[in-house]
This record gives sequence, structure tokens and C-alpha cells, in this order.
Amino acid sequence: MQSVITTSHEVHFDAVAKEALNQSIKANTYSKIFVLVDQNTNTYCLPLFHKMFDGEVDAIITIAPGEPNKHIETCLKVWEALSDLGGDRKSLLINLGGGVVTDLGGFVACTFKRGIDFINIPTTLLAMVDASVGGKNGVDLGPLKNQIGVIQQPKMVLVLPSFLKTLPEREIISGFAEMLKHGLIVDREYWNTLRSNGVSKDVQSILKSVNIKSDIVTEDPRENGVRKKLNFGHTLGHAVESFFLESNNRDTLLHGEAIAIGMILEAYLAHKLTGLSKLDLDEIKETFLRFYPKVDISTKEISKIKSLLIHDKKNSHGNINFVLLNEIGNAVVDIKVPDELIDEAFTYYKLP
Repeated sequence: MQSVITTSHEVHFDAVAKEALNQSIKANTYSKIFVLVDQNTNTYCLPLFHKMFDGEVDAIITIAPGEPNKHIETCLKVWEALSDLGGDRKSLLINLGGGVVTDLGGFVACTFKRGIDFINIPTTLLAMVDASVGGKNGVDLGPLKNQIGVIQQPKMVLVLPSFLKTLPEREIISGFAEMLKHGLIVDREYWNTLRSNGVSKDVQSILKSVNIKSDIVTEDPRENGVRKKLNFGHTLGHAVESFFLESNNRDTLLHGEAIAIGMILEAYLAHKLTGLSKLDLDEIKETFLRFYPKVDISTKEISKIKSLLIHDKKNSHGNINFVLLNEIGNAVVDIKVPDELIDEAFTYYKLP
């Protein structure tokens, strides 16, 4: 399998990934090598990692799994562990897990001793095609997604689809939402292929999504322009995800499940504001509802979700900025949306 190598980061696949890892370790004189896992990847993925890694690991650091643990208190425990275990500026942190592990582990590495090397080995489809690629590292602030963090590229990202065999189907479908997003924002042919073939975890599809994201990140690493397109569906999607995360009487949604809702809502906004055709709008809704069952959201809950929009990271000068489509395969950024249209979007989502 191949590699994606840009000016800012390297992504290696399958056998090449194993070779790249071992060559990098041999070429660098790391004082200590640490592996960060959560309780799930410690059980299901760490044995596979040991088979691909020829060197010695100094310590395994384990955190609790899931988005509720992606916060600064968890970082504190990992920082303390690194310090207690003798970590220094020449240490390496290998993040083995899904988006929570790679996001949080990257942030820990970027801030420990003012920055140590880190390698991401994503074990979920979501992390393979999105979270681990692009250099965004951070944690949530309460229920608010990714409010604290830095942009810093990992030494490399290693994608081994064999890890996907350890996942429940719901996690695979969650990651598929980001792949569909990649098609929506830049490549209609890719969108058509995915919606026709269904949930995909084959290497070529993963590679296609990684290439799309890598190209965008290389062009705009600091998210000043075109990289904002990757946030399509995430303005409302993150608000939905945050609401369900903090709700005491609603089950938490996976990231992809919330973003799927966000993409339907923001497709409606695009139809009203940026020229997305009704045909494309209905195609988007039909596609996502085929893979992600409709979630009942009350009027009172919608009001609470809207109140969370003020915390979106794309906002500036008090304005809520959306990324919208003008057609499938092309997105535009920094669109202001009237409040009443957001209510209309939820009404459209609820329609049969």
C-alpha cells in the first residue's frame, strides 16, 4: 500500500506503515517511548501494535474511553504519568486509538516539556479519515467540543485497516459520515461512489479521504481559508453533539451521527442561501437518513442546541460563520445565517 507525504505530514498505509514506524524509531534516539491507549485499545489493539513494532516500549499509559473523558483532567493525569516515568523533551508519545486518543494525545505531546514528538496510529475509521490527520490536537471544555488545543503535525500517521476488525459496526458507520462529507465538499464522483456502494472501510476509500483532507490541510494548515471547508456540517453538528453529551436524559451520539444531522441541516441552509439545488438537498437528506436513523429533537431541545452555536470555533467578531454547499462537490465558507433559517432547517430534518 502507499503513503501520502506532504510538506506538513506523512500518512503511511499497511505494510509501509509498519516499515515507516520501525525506520523512524531506529533513526531517532528517543530517550523514552510511551504508548497512549484507552481501555478498549489496550485490550483489542495493543497486541496488534506489538506485532508491528520491533522496538521496546518504556511504558503504556491508559485512559478511560469516550468523548466524556476528552478533557483537561485526563491530560493532567497523562502529563503526570509522563513526568513520573521519566519523560523528557527527547521522548516519543505514540497515540494508539480513536479520535479521543489522537486528539488528546497530540495535545499532551505538544504541551509536555513544551513539545515532544508524537505519532498517531488511528484505530477507528473516523480517526483514520479525519481526526488523526491534519494536526488538530485538543480537548473539550465541558460539553463544548475542541475548545482547547493547538495545531501541530504529528511525526507521522500510520493507517492499518486491520484495526477496524476490532470495532462495532456503529463505530464504522460513524466514521463513514466524514467520508461522505469529503465527497460533498470537493468531489461529487466520490460522493456518488460512497452513496451507491454503502458503508465502506476498504483501503482505497480510506486513502481517497486521507488524500482529500491532506490536500486541503497542505494548502491551508492554519485554517485561514480553504481548510474551513472541512467544517461542513460541524457548526450545527457539534452543537447537536454537545447537547446530547451534556443531557442527562438523552443517549450520547457518536461524532459521525451528530455530524450527519448537521450536514442535513446545513444542506438546507445551503439551499436557501448559497444555491444548492432542491434535487441535491433531497439527495443529501435521503443518503444520510439511509445510514443514520432520524433522531427526535424537540422544539425546546432545538433552542438549547442553538444556544451552543456561540461557542463554535469558526466564529469571529460575534458572528456565527457557516460552511455551506453551492452544489455537491463544492463548498463556500464564512456564510452568515439568519436565526429563523436554522429553525426551518430543523423542520426540514423532521419531515418524512
